[in-house]
Amino acid sequence: MNRNLLLLINFLFFSLVLQGQENFYQTDAIRQIKLTIKQDNWRGALDSLRKNGEDFLVAKANIDGTDYSNIGVKYRGSRSFKIGAKRNPLQIKLNFIDKNQTHQGYQTLKLSDALRDPSMIREVLGYEIARKYMPAPQANFAQVYVNGDYYGLFVNVEEVNDQFLAKQYGDSSGSFFKGIANQKTSPSEGCKKNVFSALIYEEDAACYLKNYELKSESGWDDLIQLTRILEKQPNKIDNVLNVDQTLWMLAFNNVLVNLNSYSGRQSQNFYLYQDSTGHFNPILGDLNLAFGSYKSAVVGSDFRLKQLQELDPLLHVAGEYKPLIRQLLKDSERKKIYLSHVRTILNENFANGAYLDRAETLQRMIQVPFINDNNRKYSFDEFKKSLKSTIGQRSRIPGIKELMNKRAKILRKSSALRAIPPSITNVSPQKRGQYESATINNFTIQASVDKLPQKVVLVYRYNDKDTFKKVEMLDDGQNNDVAAKDGIFTAKVSANSGAHLEYYIMAESKAAINFEPSNYMYKLYEVNISELN
Repeated sequence: MNRNLLLLINFLFFSLVLQGQENFYQTDAIRQIKLTIKQDNWRGALDSLRKNGEDFLVAKANIDGTDYSNIGVKYRGSRSFKIGAKRNPLQIKLNFIDKNQTHQGYQTLKLSDALRDPSMIREVLGYEIARKYMPAPQANFAQVYVNGDYYGLFVNVEEVNDQFLAKQYGDSSGSFFKGIANQKTSPSEGCKKNVFSALIYEEDAACYLKNYELKSESGWDDLIQLTRILEKQPNKIDNVLNVDQTLWMLAFNNVLVNLNSYSGRQSQNFYLYQDSTGHFNPILGDLNLAFGSYKSAVVGSDFRLKQLQELDPLLHVAGEYKPLIRQLLKDSERKKIYLSHVRTILNENFANGAYLDRAETLQRMIQVPFINDNNRKYSFDEFKKSLKSTIGQRSRIPGIKELMNKRAKILRKSSALRAIPPSITNVSPQKRGQYESATINNFTIQASVDKLPQKVVLVYRYNDKDTFKKVEMLDDGQNNDVAAKDGIFTAKVSANSGAHLEYYIMAESKAAINFEPSNYMYKLYEVNISELN
């Protein structure tokens, strides 16, 4: 059977399963995972396997009351793994022996021990915010037991794999990479140094091999083509890159001071997936070092707390080793869109204090499982304080509140975000009047826009399989607009391709851009032609 057909069948089954029960990654849930490993010295066996290879131990699992046999268990992680540690991050492969064995459709479980996150909530909170604006993994918490003993409280993160790609992009057969860093080997002769996974173009294909992990069967030529266009033909980048999703990712990294990412010094911990349209989509990787826990953005010393709070929203805009930022933000419209995304993430999560309420709720939920975890890396006192205050004499992990409250105030006053964007209100389709006999056969969309808009654009599609199209909205007294220059903009779209329309509006002034709705990635205005008659 075709691989993509198998994935589709699995995804449909997965969707039906979730309709009948709580999602395994429901954020406000703590999962119970009980492992049975036969080896007496199972810690030593897992240490040995992790040190000498990537093999699994065969074990049994009980997940929220459901038994699974012949699963695979291994230690995972690079920085977080330590030989002889009381606990290490885990990977559980449910289909290790039986390829059809899953839990709610998930084949692999990824359990993070929250390295350098005494609060334990950076990943869950960060991914929850990210999913408002772009495809990103789900995450919650899990209590793990081994042979009846409580092994510890872990962060349970959805793996970015074929299942994730099929769910988010409709297939998983495209070229797929992960940006990696901390290479122990020197770059080959003729390759640039310290470029990591920054998507810098190199003439020699061998220069890419140590900076990216190929996760699909093939695709190096696609990645090289992306970097070549980014460097030499940036005017064509829309042909090979999902630019808007990229701008959302870069805005997220900056606002949340997520420097263990493309936006940090080592340009790592992100994925690139080329979908069926030929566009690469960036996907966030590990977030346990978000909110300033990883503090290196440039060559040199780590940033101090004040520097993290004041991190420039246009960081790397002229950076030689960050072409994704430098080339995209050279374009004035893309720069405004990026800053609009920064403003949206800031205002909807941090300026209003919503993130802190959510962080406190998450910590209260896991307080007892954390206290009962005798293998934890931080004390309960550090756990409590880490939400608000810096923890550690050497690592100096910022408190989330002390970082983000000050950062939100500084960002709102920054010169890059000071411009007031156009205001978009009263968005609606025009309907047939009460006494009008003529049938409406087109969609005419209307919106009130003020604060000096220079251009207003209707972005639309007929269904979620279509690509978006754009048409300029005009304030010229036409299309039932009462008068020219009255602040009411309209645009007409043919209904010939379908009786349904999905749309959002972008308004641009000299200095800023705004969108309505702000979360247009997932929530669009919709209208059927039958509703207008």
